[in-house]
Amino acid sequence: MLRDLRRIWAQTLAIALVLGCGVMVLVGAQATQTTLIQTQAAYYERHRFADVFAGATRAPADVVQAASLIPGVAQVEGRIGFQAVLDIDGMAEPATGRILSLPAAGPGLNLPLVRRGRLPDPDQPDEVALSEPFAEIHGLTPGSRFRGVLNGHLRDLIVTGWVLSPEFIYTMPPGAMMPDDRRFGLIWMTEPAAAAAMDMAGAVNEVSLRLTRGADERAVIAALDSLLDPYGGTGAHGRDQQVSHAFLDGELQQLGAMAAFMPPIFLIVAAFLVNMVLGRLIAMERAQIGLMKALGYGRREIAGHYLKLALLIGVIGVVAGWVFGWWIADAMIGLYGDFFRFPFIIRDWGTQALVISALLGMATVVLGGMRAIWSSLKLPPAEAMQPPAPPSFARGRADRWLAALKLRQTTMMIFRSILRWPGRAAITLFGVSASVGVLVMSYFMFDAVDRLADSVFQQANRQQVTLMLDRARPDAAVQDALSQPGVLHAEGAYAMPVRAVNGHRNRLTALQGHFAGAELARLVDDAGRVVEPGPAGLVLPEMLARALDIRVGEVLRLEMLAPPRAVLNLPVTDIIAQGMGQEAHISAVALFAAMDIAPQVNMIHLGVQSDRMADLNAAIKETPAVAGLSDWAEVRRQFDATLSENLLTMVGIYTVIGVLIAVGVVYNAARIQLSERSYELASLRVLGFSRAEVGYVLVGEMMLLTLLAIPLGWVAGYWLAVGLVGAMSTDMFQIPFYITRRTFALAALAVFLAALGSVLMVRRRLDRVDLATALKARE
Repeated sequence: MLRDLRRIWAQTLAIALVLGCGVMVLVGAQATQTTLIQTQAAYYERHRFADVFAGATRAPADVVQAASLIPGVAQVEGRIGFQAVLDIDGMAEPATGRILSLPAAGPGLNLPLVRRGRLPDPDQPDEVALSEPFAEIHGLTPGSRFRGVLNGHLRDLIVTGWVLSPEFIYTMPPGAMMPDDRRFGLIWMTEPAAAAAMDMAGAVNEVSLRLTRGADERAVIAALDSLLDPYGGTGAHGRDQQVSHAFLDGELQQLGAMAAFMPPIFLIVAAFLVNMVLGRLIAMERAQIGLMKALGYGRREIAGHYLKLALLIGVIGVVAGWVFGWWIADAMIGLYGDFFRFPFIIRDWGTQALVISALLGMATVVLGGMRAIWSSLKLPPAEAMQPPAPPSFARGRADRWLAALKLRQTTMMIFRSILRWPGRAAITLFGVSASVGVLVMSYFMFDAVDRLADSVFQQANRQQVTLMLDRARPDAAVQDALSQPGVLHAEGAYAMPVRAVNGHRNRLTALQGHFAGAELARLVDDAGRVVEPGPAGLVLPEMLARALDIRVGEVLRLEMLAPPRAVLNLPVTDIIAQGMGQEAHISAVALFAAMDIAPQVNMIHLGVQSDRMADLNAAIKETPAVAGLSDWAEVRRQFDATLSENLLTMVGIYTVIGVLIAVGVVYNAARIQLSERSYELASLRVLGFSRAEVGYVLVGEMMLLTLLAIPLGWVAGYWLAVGLVGAMSTDMFQIPFYITRRTFALAALAVFLAALGSVLMVRRRLDRVDLATALKARE
């Protein structure tokens, strides 16, 4: 067995690499996923992450005691939360902060983890603790000072410490699409200081609670909504709609999809390669097999010999996959740990993934080698010790067609070889097309992200700045915004928090009112089509429509969660593909008519002279009506930086994997071709054909099969990308399906070069073939 393994070591290595890639992806993704799940669970448990969250305009503090009496509630905490504009030294543009009050008795839920310094002293109203990423970027160490506009009043604040919180693992600024630790920070302030700033003594506007084991979350949410409704409740929700938790869960879901989606491709290719190599080995050793049978060796011993060889190949592949899988898992866990700022990591070594991958790896090589092994068992000893019957070379219809083309003799040999051994050609086609498919699927992500970025940043949001106002104001505020320095154009916008209800399904979302003729911020679908909401009715993104199970023409119930707290029943007039965003859309005229109020705005989009941004930033810092802002150039920069790094890493890995498949398939096929046809190729040399012409027969066949496989790989990649969109999309984010010709071309080029390199490696062995030995081998 070891001698056989040494003879086919190169083919064994190629198969093991393909098999190892499948095991690596399975072990790496699953070990990362289980590690993050365990870390998340421990972080939540140790720091008492709440189960249900709710907001209100202003509720008396004793609502907390009332909420604790709801059946199924184990613990309740109320706090004051609001937005503020921050002025940080060394930062020209204003930052946005979210202020969170700390209960006087100390927090009981969502416990902040002090990483440096201490929490604010209750007797010092100007002391605050900052989220660690924000403080770290700005160098705001304990004792540092900065300024904030709190409810219209400029305050000097003193930093006492750096904090992490399970509630803000993924911190999303208002109006942004990616975390921005430079421009958005979390600020913990003592409850008396926050109450004084917002004039909310004896009141709270945020409530969070933990449930008892087995409690009915939906019943608790309904009871909490009823309790907060008189106080401007904005809708209670569970963890599934808590932004940080939902994004983290989406990442974990995508890791699970990767572990389930990718490995089968590699395992199937590896099975075909095992069949191809083992089949050829058994064909070469048929005389020895016949002799062993004649000497009394039974089928079990012969089958066991080749089965052990297949299992040894599997062991090499599985072990290599484990090693690289652990390495990949370590790298991914490190990246996720840094990105999410987990205070600790509970490492899971992926024992379950190891066992599953080992079983799958062994099953792959056994199933792959079964057909070849079975063929060895069927051979009678007398027949096995004779040379195999030569294949039929009778002139058939295909030969006549080829002859009609008047091809060169060497080209005819290429076509005839493919026609004589269609099974082997089919395996090569399948393997190469699989590698093209994997590359198309991975490169497609660039196209999808480009399309998403173009839709969001070029087509939909063409403003430079969006101002979030502290409250809804008359549309005359838009004219006031035009007086700010550098502002060329201003458009108002209005959004209302709502609960969308369809039967037993409901979602907390926002209802966006679109003013007619808006040019800065438009509703655009993933295909770049500008969508104008009709005079009456709603436009919904696909994700929201799917979550609510509602279709065009049906009526959706919208419960407004802010004054005037009306209930609207509106028909759905359009459902659009939109990768980011889950808001419902309506024309502003229809919205304000339904609300029976005069037009208002709570956001203002600005077109600004690029050289006046500094003046505008300075003015905004002194404008009490502004509670926050989004600089869209910065949002785009964050989007590109975050996705570019992740995409480049992922695409780099998949490019290596896809190329390895092509190398493994083409190299094995070429080695078998060389082994089987060495007599014919040596004969050509003796007959006077040059080395180049003989090499052309070998290289030409492999490259012809590669060229034929590329279009099949394009089709496979297309459907793999469709599957990836479904597997990777979450409730918060949907990958737009869009593939460019560039992607198909790059995938084809990568595989073509990999195949050419592989077959040229075998071609060098052809030059070293001894003609006399090759010609005697047939005898």
